[in-house]
Amino acid sequence: MSEPLRVVVADDQVLVRTGFRMILTAEGIDVVAEATNGVEAIDAVRRTRPDVVLMDIRMPEMDGLEATRRILAGPPDTGGEGTRVIILTTFDLDHYVYAALAAGASGFLLKDVTPEHLAAAVRMVRAGDALLAPAITRRLVERFARRDAGAVAVHRDLSSLTPRELEVLGLLAQGRSNAELAAGLQLSEATVKTHVARILGKLGLRDRAQAVVAAYESGLVVPAGTGAPLRVVGRQQA
Repeated sequence: MSEPLRVVVADDQVLVRTGFRMILTAEGIDVVAEATNGVEAIDAVRRTRPDVVLMDIRMPEMDGLEATRRILAGPPDTGGEGTRVIILTTFDLDHYVYAALAAGASGFLLKDVTPEHLAAAVRMVRAGDALLAPAITRRLVERFARRDAGAVAVHRDLSSLTPRELEVLGLLAQGRSNAELAAGLQLSEATVKTHVARILGKLGLRDRAQAVVAAYESGLVVPAGTGAPLRVVGRQQA
């Protein structure tokens, strides 16, 4: 029997924390701590070493973005090793969310998420998948990839990737699922998963969310202008 999934909920609104705790507990997910700001979130992660942190972006004292950076980039004694972060926001195009994805967050949820989606999202991220709503994520990254000077670059050197891996990364950045990638490239889903795993391994990325950001920040994928199609640089050579 697998160990129960352990979650920290960080939000400055008590009703949000209480609601999420009730939903997750009803789904058999263990909420091991709550936090009202980023400082408390870091301390909670250090003490409890959770699988997943549900992290609000806008909190007093230290916001969720800085807390995410410190948790995911810190030394092992911060407790962040193996911990995944899901960003909570009330806006689907909040520019802080892009910066959080670049800092290593595994995805984002709107606070009005349904109970079923919340529990499924936490389980998905714990399993190592990125929580990407393709249409929203692509729109988010395209809007802010070239504007957010404060964002942390994930990886700008793609020279270690093969032509096929570059092609897979470019399509992945467009929000394609494994099934869509397999159909478009005439490959099996198992082969696509292998390519994605190799891309993440070579670039030292945590998951698909960081891969999407890396594709834009490296210049492999260029945000389209109004009315123009998304442009994948070097696609012909893939």
